Amino acid sequence: MNTLTIIITIATYFLLLFSVSYLAGRKADNAGFFVGNRKSKWWVVAVATMGSFISGVTFVSVPGMVAEKGFSYLQMVMGFVVGQFVIAFILIPLFYRMNLVSVYQYLEDRFGLKSYKTGAWFFFISKMLGASVRLFLVCLTLQLLVFDPLGLPFLLNVVLTVFLVWLYTFRGGVKSIIWTDVLKSLCLVLSVGLCIYYVSGQLDLGFNGMLKAIDDSSMSQVFFFDDVNDKRYFFKQFLAGVFTMIATTGLDQDMMQRNLSCRNYKDSQKNMMVSIVCQFFINLLFLMLGVLLYLFAAKVGIEAKGDGLFPTVATSSHLPVVVGVLFIVGLFSSAYSAAGSALTALTTSFTLDILGNSQAHKQQDEGTLAATRKRVHVGMALLMAAVIFVFGLLNNASVIDAVYILASYTYGPILGLFAFGILCKAKVRDRFIPLVAVASPILCFILAQNSEAWFHGYKFSYELLIFNALFTMAGMWLIRKKS
Repeated sequence: MNTLTIIITIATYFLLLFSVSYLAGRKADNAGFFVGNRKSKWWVVAVATMGSFISGVTFVSVPGMVAEKGFSYLQMVMGFVVGQFVIAFILIPLFYRMNLVSVYQYLEDRFGLKSYKTGAWFFFISKMLGASVRLFLVCLTLQLLVFDPLGLPFLLNVVLTVFLVWLYTFRGGVKSIIWTDVLKSLCLVLSVGLCIYYVSGQLDLGFNGMLKAIDDSSMSQVFFFDDVNDKRYFFKQFLAGVFTMIATTGLDQDMMQRNLSCRNYKDSQKNMMVSIVCQFFINLLFLMLGVLLYLFAAKVGIEAKGDGLFPTVATSSHLPVVVGVLFIVGLFSSAYSAAGSALTALTTSFTLDILGNSQAHKQQDEGTLAATRKRVHVGMALLMAAVIFVFGLLNNASVIDAVYILASYTYGPILGLFAFGILCKAKVRDRFIPLVAVASPILCFILAQNSEAWFHGYKFSYELLIFNALFTMAGMWLIRKKS
């Protein structure tokens, strides 16, 4: 693919994106920005949510992981399905009953102001770092395909990328995000499906031949029950999937803003059931594509693996230009979906949770709250651009890994706070909650560093999130009010 084709593809996509955003959010007020006026149709939210689970990192990484991990990721996705049921039938009715705008307002009502602020700050740190890393990886792709060939600096790339995200979210917030995510979900599914079609065609495989080739490949193994120390071990993956879904969706302002925009909790439950089934099959398509890409790369002599597999093969001269176009559309659909919703959620949480409290926004007039929200939205965009630029200066893959690990640690205390509040009736000494929330990830870090020595070679994987939450709950039990 040449640079001009890539630029035309990106420009066309964004023209369509901005048109949808403008039409959806042109009359949005504060309630429209924060929760879409609670008027979203459940099936629209289901389609929008379908693509929100897939980030730019997932779009690139999942196909590349099959050589090393097979289809083991599906074990975790099965856990996602169970976790989504917990969210739909326990958390959703609770949040609707309390008429929450930010999910962290529950913590103030249950424990007090310190707990509320602690949950909001942990979300803020995690989401800012996670969203920035995801967008950083997209910026790297843009730099390679567009900015470097034109001799343009990385800073301009970052500023333009974040500006585009800010531009299509600043007016309508969730009201715009819902409809732009519908567009992006459809683009994402279409791009993956057509890529499978074209790669299968180049391999001279019909539909049945494609399924047989994937099934015959050693890369398509789904279940791993043999070695408990293997990161692919079923119960590690499955249980981690359950609790990861609860923590990173049910207790994440970014993901829950869409679900709270439905008319009532029953509509929200319908949306979640449909979207999680769709997510399962979308991830299966990515894994199937991964096997086909490796088979094709071996056939034509392309040496690529891991994260480099999909972009290298899709933009090579061995495939029609349309495959490269579909890759660019799919990558941008997934990446900008995640970045746009993250920026909206960060704006909502910072405005309502960190600058105010659960009642503050109700006491402000519409104009004052709108002015605050708009200033915060600009501030969040600038901060995100700064974090991305710092990643570019460091230019170290281990930094990205460290940020992902840190982000996963920050969800544990949030999960523990909510779990204790829902499962236990005890009240706690609210002023000690920040200390407990900070101590839990530190204990998890010590546990992870010494697990092989302490537990006969056992190495923690994603299930560390569960222990993080348990440490938080244990700490809260210690600071409970005896009366």
